[in-house]
Amino acid sequence: MLDNKLNKKICCVNDMPGVGKIALSAMIPILSAKGIDVASLPTALVSNTLDFGKFDILDTTEYMDKTVDIWHELGFAFDCISTGFMVNPKQIEIVERLINNQDKDNILVVVDPIMGDEGKLYNGMTEQNVAIMRELSAYADILIPNYTEACYLVNCSCKSETLTSQEAADLIESVRGLGAKSVVITSASVEGKNCVIGYDHTTDKSFLLTYELIDVRFPGTGDIFSAVLISDILNGESLEAATEHAMKVIREIILDNLSKEEKFFGVDIERFISEGKL
Repeated sequence: MLDNKLNKKICCVNDMPGVGKIALSAMIPILSAKGIDVASLPTALVSNTLDFGKFDILDTTEYMDKTVDIWHELGFAFDCISTGFMVNPKQIEIVERLINNQDKDNILVVVDPIMGDEGKLYNGMTEQNVAIMRELSAYADILIPNYTEACYLVNCSCKSETLTSQEAADLIESVRGLGAKSVVITSASVEGKNCVIGYDHTTDKSFLLTYELIDVRFPGTGDIFSAVLISDILNGESLEAATEHAMKVIREIILDNLSKEEKFFGVDIERFISEGKL
């Protein structure tokens, strides 16, 4: 449970790309613009977004291991720890140590199990990545998978047809069975409607928010969604309200970038930040 002090501090545990507005390169400026004090713990240095097909990944596990110990010695504390792309099981142990070094009564853990979309794993992802995310999900106060990732987490097939309301409810419960308290599942289809479905453990209420599908794909939109949602939560919004606002921001950013030819680089967020539209 978070206290009410100002200037919330977050540690973002995610990869850092050299080229592409994804992961830390997208989350840090958004969180900062929303008044959050951001620290970062890179899980890997990635040459560019994986969509290009050719990429290189530098595993930073050793750096993470030493950094967490140094931070603990220096007494660095966070209100929130947010995790994204993870490289190997050792990083789970490091994140667990980072969490345990905090005041557990005043820490929010948000897990975005980045590993796939549209019914398949991302380029370069394997079943080991699924196992890593499944384990990490147990630490989540808020777990934010897309529909594909939710299915991989609970080892069920991704349906090409729409879910029934009961199937959607069952999926949320299955995901919560991994240990997550609250869940937000994006990119779902329920009763023929594109929607984001969720459960807020603080109110013991489920919610379903519909949206109009825009037939285009930009890497990094999930990271932007998470950043907006997390910043709203840290600034006192409810999970449902934060989710709805994040959906609105993503829609506006995608529409603003539709004419962009080089979509593999991700969306441009600079104007939205400078004009205060986040």
